[in-house]
Amino acid sequence: MKNKIINYLFIIIFFLPFSFVAQNEAGNWLMYFGTNKISEKFSIHTEFQYRNHTIASIDTEQLLLRTGLNYHLSNKAIATAGYAYIPSYTFESDQKSPEVEEHRIWQQFILTNKVGKIKFEHRYRLEQRFVNNNYKNRFRYRIMLFLPLNKPTIEKGTLFLGLYDEVFINDRSTFFDRNRLYGGLGYQVHKNLSLQTGVLHQQVNNLGKLYLQFAVIFNTDLRKNINK
Repeated sequence: MKNKIINYLFIIIFFLPFSFVAQNEAGNWLMYFGTNKISEKFSIHTEFQYRNHTIASIDTEQLLLRTGLNYHLSNKAIATAGYAYIPSYTFESDQKSPEVEEHRIWQQFILTNKVGKIKFEHRYRLEQRFVNNNYKNRFRYRIMLFLPLNKPTIEKGTLFLGLYDEVFINDRSTFFDRNRLYGGLGYQVHKNLSLQTGVLHQQVNNLGKLYLQFAVIFNTDLRKNINK
């Protein structure tokens, strides 16, 4: 029964979206995330995202470089402050430089809890955005859940389901900025490495678009190198 459920989830997440892709334009996001421990309480957040207007990685929509300093209040609560650089490109533009450049200062708080086998992650994020010559503030809230499918908990060799919804809110007259809804499957290769792939639907005003996502999450412990 469990294997049948996993197969059904796989079909829904991976094959159903291609029926939409055949009718509508869709893009892809290739992503890397890392949490790099430098002490018992502190770690460095590293992140790179390569976002494309199309399924094939031939028409860049946006690059995202983000870093920050994490403070681990406990194993269930993390506070972060950092900086991001985000250049954006117009679809099928001949211009090699970005049409929009954003420098962003950000702060966030992540809180996790478990209900049975399901792990919930609540992420609250504030952003101070310098977009070309404009300054903007934005608030984001994301709720995500992780459900191990073949083991009681997420450990080495675990196949897991990941789902989230994230809402973006501006401080300007356009209160609603966007919403992101995601569903995907992940595999825990070992303690510090996991792979995830899935489908994200992004709604911006009346415009919605699907993105296929591929992510590598690689966490390291830099204390070993620091103490050498």
